Amino acid sequence: MDETNVRVNSLKAWILAARPKTLTGAAVPVMIGIACAVAMYGWCGIRVVPAVLCMLFALIMQVDANFVNDYFDCVRGKDDRETRLGPKRACTEGWVTLPAMRRCLVVTTALACLVGLPLVCFGGWEMVLVGAACVLFCFLYTTLLAQHGMGDVLVLLFFGLVPVCLTYYVTLPPASQTITAQVVWASLACGLVIDTLLVVNNYRDYDQDRAVGKKTLIVRMGRERAEQLYGWLGNIATYMMWGCLVLGDSSFVLMLVCFACFVPYALLHGATRVQMRRIGRGRELNKVLGMTARNMFVFGVTTAIVTLFIL
Repeated sequence: MDETNVRVNSLKAWILAARPKTLTGAAVPVMIGIACAVAMYGWCGIRVVPAVLCMLFALIMQVDANFVNDYFDCVRGKDDRETRLGPKRACTEGWVTLPAMRRCLVVTTALACLVGLPLVCFGGWEMVLVGAACVLFCFLYTTLLAQHGMGDVLVLLFFGLVPVCLTYYVTLPPASQTITAQVVWASLACGLVIDTLLVVNNYRDYDQDRAVGKKTLIVRMGRERAEQLYGWLGNIATYMMWGCLVLGDSSFVLMLVCFACFVPYALLHGATRVQMRRIGRGRELNKVLGMTARNMFVFGVTTAIVTLFIL
C-alpha cells in the first residue's frame, strides 16, 4: 500500500498500522492445525465453529501485537524516523495518534478475548488460561522479553506449539480430543519456519540493537552465525515434517512424494538465504523479509496439503 499522503487516523493509516503482510504468520499455524484434524477425522468429523474461532483469534491477536509494538516503541523512543531500517511505523510517522492507538489497543484486546472465549465450550476452561497467556505475552514481548533475547522462544511457543496443537485439539470431536506426537512435531516445524522471519528482522537491526544494548539472540550470536541459523531453521523444519510422516507410518513411496513436495520451499528458502548474505546490511534487507513471509506461506500451504493426503 502507498505510504504517501496518509491522513491522520484514517482507514489507510489503520491498515498500515495493522501490517497485513504479517498476518501470514498468524494464519499458517491455525491452518496446519486444522489440516491435521481433517487428516485424522475427515471434513465431516471435525468441528467447524472452533476452527473459525481459532483463525479469527489468531488474526486479531496478531494485529493487537502489531499495535502494541507500534505504540510502545514510539512511546519509548525506539523508533527513529531517520535511522530506522524496517518498515515505517504508524505512531512514529504520525499516521495514528497515541491516544487513538491506546483506545484501539483496548478494543482489539477485548475483541480477541470476546472471540476466544467461546472456545471454552469446545476445549474446557483451560482455554481461558491459554487466552490469558496469549494476551499477557503479546504485551510482554515488546515491553520486556524481546529486549533479552526471548523473542525466538515466544515464536516457537505462540506461533508453533500453542496454535497448532490447540487448534487441532478443539476442532476434534469431544470423545477424540487428544494431541498426537505427529501434531506436536508439525507444530515445532511450524514454529521454526516462522522464527525465520524474526531472525531476518533482528539480523537487519543488528547494529542498532547492539548499540542500544538490546540483547536479541542475533546480537548474542553474531551476524555470521545468524545467517547460518536462518538456513538451519528452514532446513530442520523441512526434515521435521518428513519425520512427522515417518511417525505416521507412511509408505516409502509416500514419504518420497512428501519430501518432493517440500522441494519448492527448500529452494525458495535457500535462495532467500543467499540474498540475505549478499545484501548484508541496510534497508534492502526488507526485501528478504518479504521473501521470508512468502516462504512461510508456501511452507504452510505445502504442509497443509501434504498433511491432508499423507498424514
